[in-house]
Amino acid sequence: MHGTGNWRLCLLLLFSFFPAKAQSNPHDLDINISRAGARFDVQVEFTAPVSPCQAYTFLTNYEEAKSIPGILSSKVLSRENNKVLVERIAKERILLIPIYLHSTLEFTEVSTAQLNFTQIKGDAKSYSGNWIVSPDKRGTRFTHHATFELDTSILLFIVQYFLENSAAKRFEIMAESITQIQVAGNSPCRVNPQ
Repeated sequence: MHGTGNWRLCLLLLFSFFPAKAQSNPHDLDINISRAGARFDVQVEFTAPVSPCQAYTFLTNYEEAKSIPGILSSKVLSRENNKVLVERIAKERILLIPIYLHSTLEFTEVSTAQLNFTQIKGDAKSYSGNWIVSPDKRGTRFTHHATFELDTSILLFIVQYFLENSAAKRFEIMAESITQIQVAGNSPCRVNPQ
């Protein structure tokens, strides 16, 4: 009888974890971070229950980017046609050491489905990438790609470890912030100024 009780308890615990596991990734978040020498490559995909238009509006609301974890400030310096110059200060904490990254980024609003960016000047040796939004049965699929090289004395494998362990939480929070657009109602969709 004692052995049967343990077996039932194990089975109960096993089944109690299945729903939590299934719901632990509500945005279908997929992250891949790799490193080649000093260069990091980040690939992220997730979904949010908003229209592609709302998704694009969220991404191009540059000054509200400070709602994204790690971004302390974000200020539009200029806007000309489909090019937007943005000054940002970001903060990352690695081994309890705060790392501040100040950069001026040029965003190119390629279309209402694609946003490219590149660092014009800043603390990173290089930083560029893009965002692509596409319709999905659950709303919109966000695809993000970035490559960067940091100028730091911290060992790169340590930087990679902390990036891998903080990225998921940051993009989950970002996906939740995007979801709030839908909760707040239909936000106006800004059209690419080309």
